[in-house]
Amino acid sequence: MDKKDIDKVKLLLSLPKKIVIVSHKNPDGDAIGSSLGLYHFLIKLNHDVSVIMPNDYPDFLKWMPGQDIIKNYENNKSLAEVSIEEADLIFTLDFNSLERAGEMESCLKQSKATKIMIDHHQQPSDYAAYMYSDVSISSTCQMVYHFIHMLGKVQLIDKHIGTCLYTGIMTDTGSFRFSSTTSTTHKVVANLIEKGVDNSEIHRNVYDTNSFNRLQLLGKALNNLKVIPELKTAYITLSQKELNKFKFRKGDTEGVVNYGLSLKNVVFAAIFIEHKHEGVVKISFRSNGDFSVNEFARTHFSGGGHTNAAGGRSNLSLQQTVEKFISILPDYKKDLNK
Repeated sequence: MDKKDIDKVKLLLSLPKKIVIVSHKNPDGDAIGSSLGLYHFLIKLNHDVSVIMPNDYPDFLKWMPGQDIIKNYENNKSLAEVSIEEADLIFTLDFNSLERAGEMESCLKQSKATKIMIDHHQQPSDYAAYMYSDVSISSTCQMVYHFIHMLGKVQLIDKHIGTCLYTGIMTDTGSFRFSSTTSTTHKVVANLIEKGVDNSEIHRNVYDTNSFNRLQLLGKALNNLKVIPELKTAYITLSQKELNKFKFRKGDTEGVVNYGLSLKNVVFAAIFIEHKHEGVVKISFRSNGDFSVNEFARTHFSGGGHTNAAGGRSNLSLQQTVEKFISILPDYKKDLNK
């Protein structure tokens, strides 16, 4: 976002507006953190702000400051659609194509509100009047911090804003271990800690709240782990039956794919999760080094994301999806063995 656009956004925000903040379907820590961080900032500027998510999100994110104001579109479409219809401004955070908003896509397209995108995923769509898009930045939460700084309002960041932003930066960087974690990322989180953020408490709230069933499901996932050594690939499967056995709840499989990637000599990992009620197999891809799971997901599994972290889906059965995956891998043998 250049200075000219920033000046225009400053003008838009100079007087109270009705603002809606939305994020993608199946929101994660970065989606919730960036949305709530921006919410707390905008209400300080006397705007009337609503936060709408396409559907529910994991319990381990339901402690965040302000999370009780979030509207779940899936549970109350009419109320959410009224907010979108009446909005002067709509911020779309942590996604760059309106189809990622699920069933909200139609009403977002119909809205006459000025749209502002803040996102770090590759290949953005051209739907927003103002786009802050940068694939080199660790998380949308870090981008919201920079956005506030661009507006000249960094002094307004308090513990509530900082807690939300820290959460998304932490989760989207894999607790600061992914290559997207830069010196600037550390400077941002250092500033947030100076604002009063309790980083150890945030880590406990997100990672140390496992249920017995979630750990049992993790055990099953690891038992299902398969490795293809010659292609430096590992994959995990979870069937609907297995999810049901361990009383699966949203967020229970968060981060499980990384166990495959943690294996020595593995550069590509995937997890395939069957969701029979939706008629799809949801897939998460992770990689080390230069192998682009974004391109792999876009080419073969109707997905996308980042170079080293992406998602996809398949309308085939779980077994057929895995067979398709395995059949494709030899085409990438050279890239996987670099």
